[in-house]
Order: sequence, then C-alpha cells, then structure tokens
Amino acid sequence: MSQESIVPGEVVETAEIPEPGAVTIVVPTFNEAANVRQLLRQITEAVPARLPCEVVFVDDSTDDTPEVIEKAAQDCPFPVTVLHREEPVGGLGGAVVEGLKAATSDWIVVMDGDCQHPPSLVPDLVATGERANAGLVVASRYIKGGSRAGLAGSYRVAVSRGATWLTKALFPRRLHGISDPMSGFFAIRRSAVTAEVLQPLGYKILLELAVRSRPRRVTEVPFVFQDRFAGESKSTAQEGLRFLRHLAGLRTASPVARMVGFGLIGLTGFLPNLVGLWALTASGMHYVPAEILANQLGVAWNFLLIEHLLFRERRRHRRWWDRAGRFALLANADLVLRIPLIAVFVHQFHLGVLSATALALVTTFVLRFAGTEALVYLPRRGREKPMRDGRTARRAV
Repeated sequence: MSQESIVPGEVVETAEIPEPGAVTIVVPTFNEAANVRQLLRQITEAVPARLPCEVVFVDDSTDDTPEVIEKAAQDCPFPVTVLHREEPVGGLGGAVVEGLKAATSDWIVVMDGDCQHPPSLVPDLVATGERANAGLVVASRYIKGGSRAGLAGSYRVAVSRGATWLTKALFPRRLHGISDPMSGFFAIRRSAVTAEVLQPLGYKILLELAVRSRPRRVTEVPFVFQDRFAGESKSTAQEGLRFLRHLAGLRTASPVARMVGFGLIGLTGFLPNLVGLWALTASGMHYVPAEILANQLGVAWNFLLIEHLLFRERRRHRRWWDRAGRFALLANADLVLRIPLIAVFVHQFHLGVLSATALALVTTFVLRFAGTEALVYLPRRGREKPMRDGRTARRAV
C-alpha cells in the first residue's frame, strides 16, 4: 500500500474541516507521583472546552502514583481513568498499547507523565491532523520551531541523535517524513491503530507504530522538549539495551531479514566454538570429543542471540527447555548431515571438494533455518496461546 507524508508547513486544502469528536490523552506512568498533579493542572488549562477530553493513565508504579492521581482528578473537569498493571509487560510501550485499546475517542494523544511534553500542544496536534486529514501527527524536536532543550546534558543529546540516525537508517521507507521517530509525543486516529500487530519492547512506541502499522498520511508539528518537573529520567543503560533489541526485532520481522540475521548470528558462533576447542585441547583432551563439546558452546551462543534478537515474540509458544533441546538437535544434525551430503555432491554430481563443501554449507544452512522456524518457534497447531498479559485493574477516578 502506498504511503504519503506531508511536509511540515505544507498547505492542504479541504472543503470543510470537521471538529474532532473528542480526544483521549494516554499517559504511561512509572513512579511519577511528584509530576501527575502538575500534569493534570496543565491539561486542564490547555485543552479548551470545545474539545471533549478524557485522560487515561496506564500505571506500572511501585509508589503511590495511583492514589495521587485519584486525589488530583477531583479538580479536573474531564474524566480520568487509571489502569494499574501488576506486571509491566512490554515496558512503557506495552503500557501505551493498553491505553490505545482502552481509548474511546476519535483522536488519541500519547504523552509522558513527567511534564516534558507540553499539554498546550494537544489541541494543535488534533487540529493539524484534521486539517491535513492525517492519521498520525508527530510532535517533533527536529523541525523548524522545535527544540530538544529539555534533554539533560550533552550525553543524552548525543544518545538521542544517534538513536534517531540509526532508526532512520534502518527504516528509511517506513520513517519517511518523520524527523523525530524517538518522540514520545504524538496524536493518532483511533481508526488507524491496529493494536493486535504491535509487539512493544521498552519505551519507543512511536517507532513500533510507524514500522508495524504506519497510517498512510503523516504530518508533524514542532515542539520544545521541556525540563522535567520533578524526579529523574527513567532512561538507563538497561533501557538502551531493550531499545537495541527492539530495533533488531523490528528489522528482522520479515523471513528474508530473519534468514540474514540467522546467518550473521551463526558466523559469530565460531568464536566461542574456537575458544572452547583451544581450551579443551590445551587441557589434554583428544580433538574429536573436544570438537563435539566446543560445538555445543557455539550452539548455546547462537541459541541465546536468536532467542533475544530474532524470535523474541515467538518464545511463548514453547517452554525454554523445549526450544533449547530442539535447537541443539537441529544444530548437531547439521554436522551429521553435512559430511554425507558432501559425498553425494562429489560422487553423484561430480563436483569438486570445495564446491561441494560450499553447496553443502548453503543447503544445510537453509534447512537449519527452515527447521528452526518450523520446529522450534512455529506455534503448535490448535495450541497457540495469547501473549501473557499482566493483570490490569481499571479504576475511574
């Protein structure tokens, strides 16, 4: 399906701009008790009465954030709902998906709970989407009029710019027309959301939406990233690793990309294999059993990387020991099959030894990849289970 992007500042003529029916503001929170009262106050001041509004907090907090929201909501002229999750499945991105599913309005605005995203921009996001007949409106720090001033320190600025460059380089087509794919502040039409295809990991939900189910028409508005009202940033090295895993999962979503990733991971498995072989033979072990044991190190290495980078969303279909056993069986069968296959190519098809070895390697690689997909990670027929979902308590306050 073709995609269209709208250049910021482009004039889009429409016969009549309909007034949006309502807006749902989705706010994921994790221990933001010191910020939510100020955020609700800003939303109250920013959203005009002509734009019906509701606020949905999806809360993963371990502090008293839900209780603070309940007290602050008493002064709000709009409905406020708290969805508290006992298990933060998918991190902040998973919280946003819960909010998208719970929203009932024509437009959904996603923003952080730390007051770095100005609520005064909510009406502009919705109005811009209506004028442009867009499905997604991104608040961008990187177009004229925007600023990343609220990023604390040169290190976070560098990380943000590097992550933006990396994502745009990996997904040039899907992110065309989006200058700030790392933004956590955007508006999307409820009709454009396909929550079932989303597989969030970490906090970059806009990237997930843009890559897996991007609306056909996208536009942007500038915004100035504010300083935190209170507390500390939740960005950590662990979140950075989750972001890289998320990128890998998005990039390898197609079978061809997964096969390429499978091959690259297989190449890295030679390192632990060789190190193990050197250590075992140096200790006096015969090279044949040493080679068999060292090969298992490479198999274990490959299995761990494939689990976390290629098939993260399919791990739920089988228990880990079942997956590990099947993967090890396929990997070792690869070795057993390769030698007789080389013999067949040499004696039956009269290939040279090098050519036969190369062809056998390619053949067993394709069979190993197909076997891994079908026998290790493909859902069992009639026994596919839905993704484990954390218990969520819904409370209107």
